[in-house]
Amino acid sequence: MVGHQNTIYEATAPAAMYVAGILTHPAATTPRPYRNAPIRAALLNWLASTAYDASDEIVGRTEQHFPDFLAPGTIVASFRDLRPMLYRAVSPFLRDSHEDVREAAVIAAIILAEHPAFAEHRDHLAVHARSILDTSGNGHNQRVAQKALEAWGHDAPGSEPFLEGSWGWEPHSDGRSYLEPPF
Repeated sequence: MVGHQNTIYEATAPAAMYVAGILTHPAATTPRPYRNAPIRAALLNWLASTAYDASDEIVGRTEQHFPDFLAPGTIVASFRDLRPMLYRAVSPFLRDSHEDVREAAVIAAIILAEHPAFAEHRDHLAVHARSILDTSGNGHNQRVAQKALEAWGHDAPGSEPFLEGSWGWEPHSDGRSYLEPPF
């Protein structure tokens, strides 16, 4: 398995590195069957979902029950070490011409930007997060953007503060089947 219900497996990191590596491949612009979005958008959505599975929120919840969950050398710790590389792979698509690719890149970047190495990028990402709030029809993505803005000390125009809890990220929130891989 590569991932399931907020679980990072041994194969997750190599799969994420591969997906990050093929984002720029010309075949990633191929439209997905029965969708009007390039495969690249699905790949970015998968990276965002997987990054969320290793996010501070999920890891914090898990560590309450398993204190050594994030110990150095664990599968999750090793995956979290990839976040800077994943961010660098995702960030070129923040201004992509295709709306679905751009939105998926923004959500992935927002989640990956919780890594301390990318704190300096949060003000730049706040502009993109506000765009998600203004233009996205995806409620999950809007919640991710709003929660990030609040966590980063930015006002989220016309929004109610979130109560503590999930970012609202759900696997496969782009409507695809659980049996359909993102790539």
